[in-house]
Amino acid sequence: MAEVSSAEAAAAGDGGRPRTVLSDPARLRSLRQVSAGPAPDAAFDRFASLVQRMLGVPVALVSLVDDLRQFFPGQVGLPDPWAAARETPLSHSFCQHVVNEGVAKVFPDARIYAQVRDNLAIPDIGVVAYAGIPLNDAEGRTLGSLCAIDTKPRAWTKDELAVLTDLAEACASELRLRIAREVADEARRHAETAHAQLAMLAELTEAFARTMDVDEGMRLLAAGVVPRLADWCLVTLVDPRGGVRHVAAAHRDVAAKADVERFAELMVSSLGSGSEVLSVQRSGQPVRRVGETPEAMLARTTDPELAGIAARLGYASFVVVPVTAPVSREMLGSITLVNGPERAEFAEADERTAMDIARRAGLSIDNNRLYRQQRHVAEVLQQSLLTELPDIPGLELHARYLPAQDGAAVGGDWYDAFAQPDGSVMLAVGDVSGHDIEAAAAMGQLRNLVRGDAYGRDDEPGRLMSQLDRAVHGLRVRTAATAVLARVRRSQHGYEVSYSNAGHPPPVLLGPDGTVEVWWEKPEQLLGLSPKLDRATHRRSILPGSTLLLYTDGLVEDPVHILDEGIARIEQCLRDNADLPGEELCNLLVGTAVRRADDTALLLIRVR
Repeated sequence: MAEVSSAEAAAAGDGGRPRTVLSDPARLRSLRQVSAGPAPDAAFDRFASLVQRMLGVPVALVSLVDDLRQFFPGQVGLPDPWAAARETPLSHSFCQHVVNEGVAKVFPDARIYAQVRDNLAIPDIGVVAYAGIPLNDAEGRTLGSLCAIDTKPRAWTKDELAVLTDLAEACASELRLRIAREVADEARRHAETAHAQLAMLAELTEAFARTMDVDEGMRLLAAGVVPRLADWCLVTLVDPRGGVRHVAAAHRDVAAKADVERFAELMVSSLGSGSEVLSVQRSGQPVRRVGETPEAMLARTTDPELAGIAARLGYASFVVVPVTAPVSREMLGSITLVNGPERAEFAEADERTAMDIARRAGLSIDNNRLYRQQRHVAEVLQQSLLTELPDIPGLELHARYLPAQDGAAVGGDWYDAFAQPDGSVMLAVGDVSGHDIEAAAAMGQLRNLVRGDAYGRDDEPGRLMSQLDRAVHGLRVRTAATAVLARVRRSQHGYEVSYSNAGHPPPVLLGPDGTVEVWWEKPEQLLGLSPKLDRATHRRSILPGSTLLLYTDGLVEDPVHILDEGIARIEQCLRDNADLPGEELCNLLVGTAVRRADDTALLLIRVR
């Protein structure tokens, strides 16, 4: 075993222990969180008993070591008075060396090892053979050891040490569990202490979430912090020209409503060069002042009426905090909290709370602004991308597009229908991966490629889809998509449908007799993956009175159901509602979706 030098021992102190390890504040804090002391602990006593039985030793200990002593929440076999006391000074501790070095210590005969031969545990407790395994917390700090002790020399076997190591790991897990529980209890106690503050912050967050009106959100903020955090509150925002705009004011005394509103109006129009509001909005740093008087305000404003109003409202300390955008740090405004002379002056903790409120306000304002921008873009995109279905003799066309429930109000699914010069009708339904604005932009490119390539050409849908593959690849349209492209022509006995399917859910046909067919075909890969693929064209004949349904996977797929189950749902819906008008049938089909986790598009075609 390694020995400490005489110089190290002299520098270390009692028993040659480095005080920097035993006295480490983080380790001692972790030790306290175990919530164990020199008293019997049933769980740790069981560990000691297991060591005694499995190794056949007279003494076994769960020893925890602080900077002054070691104590035994688990022990078996100690002689009195140590068994009753369940602790010893470090002069009697072998386990301190396990803690100091963070490794197992094994002494077959402690009397011949320089590190421990002078330890008082040998004559006073009868320790001769010792094996101790570290007990570490979750961060790897050694809190003590699980040790086996014999009163005579003993050659510890490999198997014995392996058993002791396994038991030590289980014992350490119990320590870590207790520490985690104590950490959770500490957090709970802190949370209970700050309950009123947290409740206020939660209410403000909820209030911000309830409204998309920025001014209304700031009025809710002012009303929410008064009187719990301040006697009165003012909220100002930066207007588009860089000026200051009064938004909200509140006072704990409802009778002071007129005064606080008047103060707010005058303040934004009378800010002097020494104004703390302007200072905060320029620097982005909070300002807290105590020992204030209304007269002192005159140096920061150009309107003396403000001092008189402040005296009536109560003015002894204040905090002004900036409201900024969370990412860009753009200055959005400020929140001013004021306390009168009858209330305690604002402390640093109050300033931190005010900053937390300001951060939430900034996030709310920024989210509101971003939402309005994205919503506008989404609405414009959506209107530009949705096809106006044509009126075609002999065909009745109906369509639906629904964005995913999570995300922007636009996505990558589309439908299209247009008449060819020869009288045939082209139908398309596709799905670009994603359900956001980027997916919608890619979808618009694909839809336009389909239209531009197919219009005026008599090619089969398979050839048109192969050309679309080449166009997507050649034009570097960075997307992948599924799609069905179909052509409907009149035939002698009804209609002929020719179509190509690029990895898309199969079309479904409702016949005039109420039967339902799913047009399964050999699957082909997604659009845009290979420019050299020769795609197949499939042909079906349909009778007048039939209804053909093209759709995207959002109608039939969800995270907990397979595709076949979703297709079975729409089959049943078609069978049960075959006589309904097309618009009503579309509504029912959309309603079969379990949850709109993805965009949904469908195109319903009835032939007469």
